[in-house]
Amino acid sequence: MVEKGGFWCGMSTVSLTYLEKSLRVSGDNMKQLIILTLFLLTRLGGAESPSRPNIILLMGDDHGWEEVGYNGHPYLKTPFLDEMAASGLRLDNFYAQPVCSPTRGNVLTGRHPNRYGTFTPGCSLRPEEITVAHLLSKAGYGTGHFGKWHVGPVKKESPTNPGAMGFDEWLSHDNFFEMDPVFSRNGGAPKKFYGESSEILIDEAINYIEKKKNAEAPFFTVIWFGSPHEPYSGLETDLALYRDLPKEFAPGEVSLTSNETGSRVKRPQREVLIERFAEITAMDRSIGKLRNALKTLGLRDNTLLWYCGDNGTPPSGLTKSRFRGVKGKVYENGIRVPGVIEWPNGISRPRNSSVNSVTSDILPTLCALAGAKTPKVPLDGVNLVPVFNGEMKKRGEAIEFWNIRGMGSGKPYIDPELQKGTTPLVKKMGNIFTRNFRNDRYEKIREKDFKGARAILTDDYKLVLDGGKGTGAELFDLKKDLGETHNIAQAHPDVVEQLSKKLRGWQESVLNSLMGKDYN
Repeated sequence: MVEKGGFWCGMSTVSLTYLEKSLRVSGDNMKQLIILTLFLLTRLGGAESPSRPNIILLMGDDHGWEEVGYNGHPYLKTPFLDEMAASGLRLDNFYAQPVCSPTRGNVLTGRHPNRYGTFTPGCSLRPEEITVAHLLSKAGYGTGHFGKWHVGPVKKESPTNPGAMGFDEWLSHDNFFEMDPVFSRNGGAPKKFYGESSEILIDEAINYIEKKKNAEAPFFTVIWFGSPHEPYSGLETDLALYRDLPKEFAPGEVSLTSNETGSRVKRPQREVLIERFAEITAMDRSIGKLRNALKTLGLRDNTLLWYCGDNGTPPSGLTKSRFRGVKGKVYENGIRVPGVIEWPNGISRPRNSSVNSVTSDILPTLCALAGAKTPKVPLDGVNLVPVFNGEMKKRGEAIEFWNIRGMGSGKPYIDPELQKGTTPLVKKMGNIFTRNFRNDRYEKIREKDFKGARAILTDDYKLVLDGGKGTGAELFDLKKDLGETHNIAQAHPDVVEQLSKKLRGWQESVLNSLMGKDYN
């Protein structure tokens, strides 16, 4: 028997209420028989199920866990993300990688970025990687990318541009962008668009979605915002919302990029936060515009909308916090991000989940929903569909984080000319205002290659190794110590040993992947 709002084979939904009403409408036995036959054929998989969801992934740039209204921020206004959290699935323990390019590779592949050399910002994917866009495209989805790419150049000749990585259409930037952004459409010459960047992306995505609706094809749309990454800027109406921030809220100065020169500059943090918060509110408003458009198009009920950040809060945006660390660290403030899913057909009532989840879970989850096969390579994510209806109470599997240290063979995996970016940046990168990429070949692994800040998170503990200077092994119970202030490693040496071995074994698998063994 199919439950209302339940799943078929872990991926499809159906409204039993609709079926029951249809059967009551007419006393005509033939109509009843036709309806029932179509229902059974769909359930048995005789045809591609029309109830597979449309899918939209939204990602903020440098947007930390605490920077939303629904997580209790005292000043930030995010009414539309708050609505999503109130009506859908709130993933309270959602994680990303410590910095952005690795997280974007993580989302696309379901694999830890160190497996294919996307160690830090400016490292590209490898052309052999199989992405969620490849997989959903093969399953019949239209695939579009809008906004920040940052895992290789977006130009046409790049072997890791969005098109090469499975997207049918794209309007994208090599890195991040501010007001009046410059984008490349389908690999063409960069073109300036005038206006607030989040709204521009949403307008373009809505146009794409309308085309897919008219083509009667399910769509997979990725919208990666440039906000709220520094340098900050905002519309006057958004800035005005935060002009009265308390002066004591952010005393002192912070270092960030100058919008005028592209170089580093120091500014009062209160001024900086006014601009940062304005960017977050503008991004939130654009999400509201998207939700309204889906409703107008009649697509809201069966469209899965998934929002998350790409890493934790950067130093320029960090004030008082319940968490330890900052963007780039494997402590909670570096990796814990907002995560919320709205899908009326599949998540029929509001739900909060404390199950540990991470950006590498996105690929296996979406494949399950779309009826797509996952690739036959090591994955680092799990299928979260059982979380949607509350069946999964614990993750079971560990989540690993790793800032690899000093890797670089000097032998390029991709021709350096093909790794040169074209879309202009406000931020000066060396002597240029664009972003270039690299990815190296690796032929052997050395003991020192296992170093770097790393962590393993289980349902019960979090072990951090080399998290900071001289910290050594740190063990935390996040249920009791969310701020990671009490290292309980000495009290639980057996747990430290067990998790250290598990983490080391996972690293060996990652380094085997890095040497290209998954592509054989």
